[in-house]
Parts: sequence; structure tokens; C-alpha cells
Amino acid sequence: MSGSLHPSDSVSAEGKQETAPMKERCDNQARCLKRIQAILDGGATEEEIEHFKQHIDICKPCIDMYHLEKCIRAALQGKVEKKCCPEKVAEAIKAQVAIS
Repeated sequence: MSGSLHPSDSVSAEGKQETAPMKERCDNQARCLKRIQAILDGGATEEEIEHFKQHIDICKPCIDMYHLEKCIRAALQGKVEKKCCPEKVAEAIKAQVAIS
């Protein structure tokens, strides 16, 4: 995602950027999935987004998980029909929440 040099990158004698090989296994997959979901939901902080951008450059499982999650959300958006909730239903829910 980003084009800057990372600590795992090096520059060859010819001046070409050499990137470290992609990780084939993520040690933090559950945490990364939560971060991906927060990013796609719009609830991630700038720091979380930047950290993920750096991580996704070197982690193939997280790249794949990000693209899969994004495709699933896009497919669901096309299938879900948005309808307004009837006012009576909304008021009944609010009343139940207020009681709890």
C-alpha cells in the first residue's frame, strides 16, 4: 500500500530497492482481522490505519484477509435493501433500552 522504505527493506549496490520477502503466516491474525474490520467500518484511528498500511506491505495473509473482507462487504451492500424503521418500532426499542 505504501511506497516508502521499511526497516525490512534494503538498497542493493546498484541502488535498487530490495524488499524483504512477504510473510506467509501472520502471528497476530485475530488482532489484524479486528483492525481490518475497524478500518472498513470507519472506526479506526489514523495510527491504526498507518500501522496496518505498513503491516500489509509485508504480510500476505493480511492482504488476502483485507481483500476478502472488502469483497464480502461489497457483495452484502448489493444484496441489502435499506428500509426505514417504522416509528412505532423505533419507539418500542428505545423504551426497552431505557428500562434495561
